[in-house]
Amino acid sequence: MSIPLLLSFLGLCVLLALTPGPDTFLVLRFSMAGPRPGIAAAAGSAFGGIVWAVVVAAGVAALLEQSATAYRSLKVIGGIYLLYLGIRALMAHRKGLADAESELAARGSRERASSIRSAFAAGLLSCIFNPKVGLFYLAVLPQFLTHVTFANTLTLGAIESSIAAIEMVLLAVAASRAVELLRKPKVRDRLEQASAGILAALGIGTVASAAA
Repeated sequence: MSIPLLLSFLGLCVLLALTPGPDTFLVLRFSMAGPRPGIAAAAGSAFGGIVWAVVVAAGVAALLEQSATAYRSLKVIGGIYLLYLGIRALMAHRKGLADAESELAARGSRERASSIRSAFAAGLLSCIFNPKVGLFYLAVLPQFLTHVTFANTLTLGAIESSIAAIEMVLLAVAASRAVELLRKPKVRDRLEQASAGILAALGIGTVASAAA
């Protein structure tokens, strides 16, 4: 790859990283609990991007482009998963209104570790079940390669995932600090409800677009 092509690709990756998507709202959702869960969600999403890069580099993603059924199936699964995350977050919010403080104190470090694992898994699955990521790699990455090989394709995918991860980690840190500054229960509750509602809406929209 030439230097001009690499610079163009980096610029495109930065622009894409700044564009809000399901992974962005997922990171925001987990950042409400602190920077570590948000960073874990960002890392999971980035790892999912690398998984897609491997799939595309191996040529498997071409099947999604050729098979409308496979594409819709994966899209429906991803939409249902986002909807599940949103509903679960809303239910957890309602359940925790009365005893949130005592429950958080009792769970301690074990709960935080579990939250980090859950955040990473959520970011990973959200990205893997989003076929648009694979189709984006399939359509765009070859445009920036003079020779399309497994290693070159995987390298560009890793670059895009790394840039997205950096943006989402910064977002997670900023969001967690904002929450710390806005510790008023009403503000925190509204933020949690909004992020959960957005995830649920994205899930419904994804399933609806796949069924159309």
